Amino acid sequence: MMGKFYESTAHSLREELAGNKASASGILTDILQRINAVDSEIKAYVRVSETAAKKAVSSLPTGASAGSLAGIPIALKDNLCVKNEETTCASRILKGFKPPYDATVVKKLKDAGAVLVGKTNMDEFAFGSSCETSCYGPTSNPHDTSRIPGGSSGGSAAAVASGTAVMALGSDTGGSIRQPAAMCGVVGLKPTYGRVSRYGLIAFASSLDQIGPITKDVEDSSLLLNVIAGHDEMDSTSVTEKDMPAGCYMPASDYRQFLKKDVKGLRIGVPKEYFGSGIDPDVLKSVNDAIAVFEKLGASVDRSLSLPHTEYAVSTYYIIGPAEASSNLARFDGVGYGFRADQAKDIIDMYTKTRSMGFGDEAKRRILLGTYSLASGYYDAYYLKALKVRTKIREDFVEAFKKVDCIVAPTTPTAAFRIGEKTKDPLSMYMSDVFTIPANLAGIPAISIPCGFTKEALPVGLQILAPAFREDVIFRAAYTYEQNTEWHLRRASI
Repeated sequence: MMGKFYESTAHSLREELAGNKASASGILTDILQRINAVDSEIKAYVRVSETAAKKAVSSLPTGASAGSLAGIPIALKDNLCVKNEETTCASRILKGFKPPYDATVVKKLKDAGAVLVGKTNMDEFAFGSSCETSCYGPTSNPHDTSRIPGGSSGGSAAAVASGTAVMALGSDTGGSIRQPAAMCGVVGLKPTYGRVSRYGLIAFASSLDQIGPITKDVEDSSLLLNVIAGHDEMDSTSVTEKDMPAGCYMPASDYRQFLKKDVKGLRIGVPKEYFGSGIDPDVLKSVNDAIAVFEKLGASVDRSLSLPHTEYAVSTYYIIGPAEASSNLARFDGVGYGFRADQAKDIIDMYTKTRSMGFGDEAKRRILLGTYSLASGYYDAYYLKALKVRTKIREDFVEAFKKVDCIVAPTTPTAAFRIGEKTKDPLSMYMSDVFTIPANLAGIPAISIPCGFTKEALPVGLQILAPAFREDVIFRAAYTYEQNTEWHLRRASI
């Protein structure tokens, strides 16, 4: 295999490496050349770690001691801490911040021999659905550079879709892995809350955030989850075997064991609340065509399924998320690290100027919303009520999964929109995550896989949701669909 490694999946590159048909240095060189060729137009990266990546390749072990991702170039969202490498969450307020430690997932990637290529662009502190709120400017969609790549992990999705990374990690608080994966035509998995350690992930909303893979296909998703999943003593929300329901614990040894091309007898639910008004006709057609594929392959489909509290999900999310963000972002004050405003009269003035100058408009909006809903006079009316509705949403899924094994739905109501189209209309922007938010509120796993294209040649994503800790069901359904269609093989035009 010569050249164009950037078009390959990680599992195919592993085979090339094992057969001495490729070298880690050759793969890295190809990826770096690809970055130089197209990233000035895409702007997926905020920082490329060329020197560190080359050093990592030169020190890779060989033979039996090589890790499962040895020599595979991976990009990281800029909210994942890498020791002594600038990590900013795409915010001016963290300019110059270099963490003194690696995030647990970063350590696991290094131990597996992965080559960390650089940090990808994102909405500031993951506050956004379009990758436009970054202090570095917007990222473009590789399928149409006039359009957004989705957010907040837009840089990671664009990097994988454009071939400037073989795999990437993102974080998903309300759809921030699945939504950009859908809009960029790649695979994005949000694992069950607690499946992957959040230690070293700079928090947005701690009860919602989850790190997950963005890849070219489902097999790569399982391969990357193999590495990053597992209990971590550094994260109090990281689950152990005793925390899991009976039959759900997988020592996870290897999630690839669930890549079976067989959905015969699988019970699939189609919730009517996800197929109402506001969905682009091209998106609806692609998703319905995907459901027909499952039926043809022997799955049973229940179109009467209902998740009645879905209509309250966005409102609930935009109370809980900003409330937790307001609390989490209080630590960024210019005292210990990052940006600090000059010429302040006193410490209060320094706090005020630092936070006013350091945070962007969307970050300020969410801090204010969260602070308001946590205020003593409004806590019961807003935050406490939102927690109760969250419980109802979770109960909807519990009841639904008594009838079906998994749920399928659109990942997004529309394909990628144009850069700048929704920046002046926050409510319209927030509705981009209307189909992804419920999974975060319920803490269940969900994946987005390519299932078609619109008339404008923009990717469409199919979302598959399963009960907590049943990633096995997700991989079975997603892999079967993928292997019986060709949408995942259609690369971006750039």
